[in-house]
Amino acid sequence: MNAVATLDWLVLGPVVAPAAGAVVVLVVDAFAPRLSRLHAMLGVVALVLGAALALPTALGSAATPRRSLCLPAPDGACLYEAGPVAGALQVGALLAALVVLLLAWPDRASQERLSTVGAPGGDTAPLRGGPAVLVSLVLAATAGAAGVAAAHDLGSWLVSLELATLPAIALVALRATPDAGRGALALLTTSLVSFAFVVMGAALWLLATAQPVFSGTAAAAALADPERRAVLVLGLLLLVGGVGFKLSLVPFHVWTPQAYSGGTEPVATFLAATSKVAALAALLVVLGPLAAAGAVGAHAATPVLVVVGILAAVSMTVGNLVALVQDDPVRLLAWSTVAQAGWVVLPLSVATTQAGQASSGYLLAYVVATLVAFTVVHLVTRTGAGAGGTGAAGTPAGGAGRGRTLAAYTGLLRRRPVLGGALGLALLSLAGLPPGVLGLVAKVLALRPVVGDGQWVLALVAVANAVLGIAVYLRWFTVLLRDPEPGADAVPTAEGAGGGAGEGWPEELFGGRVPRPALVALLLSGGVLVIASVLPQLVLGLLG
Repeated sequence: MNAVATLDWLVLGPVVAPAAGAVVVLVVDAFAPRLSRLHAMLGVVALVLGAALALPTALGSAATPRRSLCLPAPDGACLYEAGPVAGALQVGALLAALVVLLLAWPDRASQERLSTVGAPGGDTAPLRGGPAVLVSLVLAATAGAAGVAAAHDLGSWLVSLELATLPAIALVALRATPDAGRGALALLTTSLVSFAFVVMGAALWLLATAQPVFSGTAAAAALADPERRAVLVLGLLLLVGGVGFKLSLVPFHVWTPQAYSGGTEPVATFLAATSKVAALAALLVVLGPLAAAGAVGAHAATPVLVVVGILAAVSMTVGNLVALVQDDPVRLLAWSTVAQAGWVVLPLSVATTQAGQASSGYLLAYVVATLVAFTVVHLVTRTGAGAGGTGAAGTPAGGAGRGRTLAAYTGLLRRRPVLGGALGLALLSLAGLPPGVLGLVAKVLALRPVVGDGQWVLALVAVANAVLGIAVYLRWFTVLLRDPEPGADAVPTAEGAGGGAGEGWPEELFGGRVPRPALVALLLSGGVLVIASVLPQLVLGLLG
């Protein structure tokens, strides 16, 4: 009898498409290293194809998940199983990575630098590996994010989780600056500790259940046995801790501000969006068997649920308090990620199927708003559209890092309504205030399982943090409404934008020549946020 009974490549498409795209990009780079834009185009095609193949799963029924790699034993278990929640997370991860590639699109200057590779005396330091390396790393990590959402055996789950993590370390280091090195080292260190946690937790799962798959039946049987229950609970705690590193939950969050501020804005966007989708998907696979085990199994695993609730409460509190005093918008968004991670796992303190849907819905709402916020930060930093005008050669008057202070956004809503409006809607969505209705609905969804389970203390902590979060985001939002500084309407030249002639869009709208790929990223993420704010059921409806 064959070890693998079924193999459906279309079902595996969301994972295979970006993985194959990474290989193709590296092969093309070996023969045509100067065609940097071709590498980016291949990456976009792979991600769009993967999202298209994941969409039928997201729109499918939870009663009939799509399966592949099904074995004759144990009990016909499938190594790959994706329902609507997993499919929606796959779509979110793939489209978020698409926005990242559009923001990191190579311009003419990068192609000119690429031509110096191998030349005597050529300056290869700015290449940081070249566009092909960046594209392939993004594709590889996204393949891991899509794979871990549907992985139901220990081996596939571990490999997919690390595939989603290790390329991200290299992405941070590609900037080749001291800050990038420190950020990459912090991420590497925590990743090693996280891997030790998840490997030990997986070993204890196997010891307690005697099955190498995440099965509700196996979990229920182990929890019913007093001798095996302690082993399984300890294993689950280690697994939750290991994934907590990747979700930026307190106290596993230390790497987050360093990695975000050390990498480029597109890399920080990837860490805040696609990487977080991968982490939550991994956590849902771990905690899913508790919901499948029923009320008795969930009661036996109460210590795990209590720890999840504590992590949620502490993360949202610490994240909001530290974000409230940040002046660097990237670091503010990094600490915002810590706080939002608390909201993401808040529903998972209840072991029900609805809790997993609520957690995924909140994450998707957060990802959409965060993509818009990081896109605007990237454009303000790149084009010099922030307050303070421009200096010689189109560089921002405040220096290269002018867009990395909140003061750079003074009066942005008045001076550049497109950028200011997009950022304002994103901040209001993260705060859960109208017209950012998507964020408000997501917070209600996250609270419903907790209130329904009678966890009033945890619910009160969440409500208090919702108010504190409003202060965090309104602090930035009020900067957008202030009177512009004198000279802030100066428009940088095309050289300052780095887009080259014919490669950008009018300065009058954006305060600088915005490359077309970055404009597409803004329209894609901003359009989804606007539509979802008007009709939030279009996004949250994917989760049933």
